Amino acid sequence: MTHPSKKIIGSVSQELMGKKVLLGVTGSVSIYKSLDLARNLMRIGAEVNVIMSRDAIKLVSPEMFRWATGNEVYTRLTGDIEHVSLAEDNDAFIIAPATANTIAKIANGIADTPITSTVLNFIGMKKPVIIVPAMHLQMYISPQITNSINKLREVGIEIVEPEIVNDLAHYPDVEYLTDKISSYLLRGRDLSKLKILVTAGPTREYLDGVRFISNPSSGTMGIAIANEAFFRGADVKLIHGPVSSKLSPYVKNKVSVESTEEMLNEVINSLEKEKYNVVILAGAPADYKFKNKFDSKIDSHVEIPKVELEKTPKISSYARKYDTFLVGFSAETVNSDEELIEKAKLKMQRHNFDLIVANNVKRKDIGFSSEYNEVIMVDKGQNIIKVEKAYKTIVARRILDVIRDKVKTN
Repeated sequence: MTHPSKKIIGSVSQELMGKKVLLGVTGSVSIYKSLDLARNLMRIGAEVNVIMSRDAIKLVSPEMFRWATGNEVYTRLTGDIEHVSLAEDNDAFIIAPATANTIAKIANGIADTPITSTVLNFIGMKKPVIIVPAMHLQMYISPQITNSINKLREVGIEIVEPEIVNDLAHYPDVEYLTDKISSYLLRGRDLSKLKILVTAGPTREYLDGVRFISNPSSGTMGIAIANEAFFRGADVKLIHGPVSSKLSPYVKNKVSVESTEEMLNEVINSLEKEKYNVVILAGAPADYKFKNKFDSKIDSHVEIPKVELEKTPKISSYARKYDTFLVGFSAETVNSDEELIEKAKLKMQRHNFDLIVANNVKRKDIGFSSEYNEVIMVDKGQNIIKVEKAYKTIVARRILDVIRDKVKTN
């Protein structure tokens, strides 16, 4: 009989469908967050098994994790040599939260607990291992733990940096951790040799102190691309316009701008200072601005302003002057894929893009301000690649897959 909790598997997406993940839980007070992590991984398709340390059991009953996953929870090793079978049966091992004690033992090959014994088998089998430290900051930055973490990285273990808050090295945000794990399990760090610049979101061109021209872009697509590239090891800089506070750009190197000219200047400044392998213009800068701007708010009871528009500079025209793989975006209102492709080809030729990503914003179920997108990519060889409707995080992954392969070819 199927446990009712398993009904959520794949309910959000199918990206980890078929993957079996072992979640190791150690004795940190942040342990309760791993219940949500287990459920999140299940929602994107994973089958989750849990193994708990002796100290973890003191904080949360194994029954909670059995309820969360629908699977029996491993708390000790028996004559069935679970530390071997679990490594053979699961595709990846995530230890979250990971205490200083567990991290130090793994780094030094001490196999005296169910978790440390099992992880050594994963390492020996060269299967993915992800460790999520959570502890007091003083302990996290101590030479012993710093050295242990460096040792683990040297053998290919992925360490997810904790969120530093006051004197604590916190368990990261669960949504962030879920996205990070998904990207790592599916793609590893395949973009680690690339330096990528991404623009995202709209810009605003003001008439007066409060009124402006803009568009419905939320920045979700561009931020999803920047996050995915960051998770996959790329050195990423994100330049974004005014975006929703609900969005989470995880990229550390990010700059907020408001006008098209500010976005342009930040792009040029970035390209002048550093060499970027790829520039992805996923932002939606305003195409027009007011010729004259009023210094103070116009009194709507007194006058109707006479306004004149002029074009804003095209960021792509300036970015093309640099030696980089240039990716453009084309948001069109069309009636068919064929029409979308033709418009994308024209825009690609006009701006000399290496790759263009087009979507139909006439549709209300994708594109601007939606969690979903459906895109058609066209490259210089006129090859057509369609990504069917999916969450923007998944569309971002496919876009970066194409860019990765193109950059390797060039």
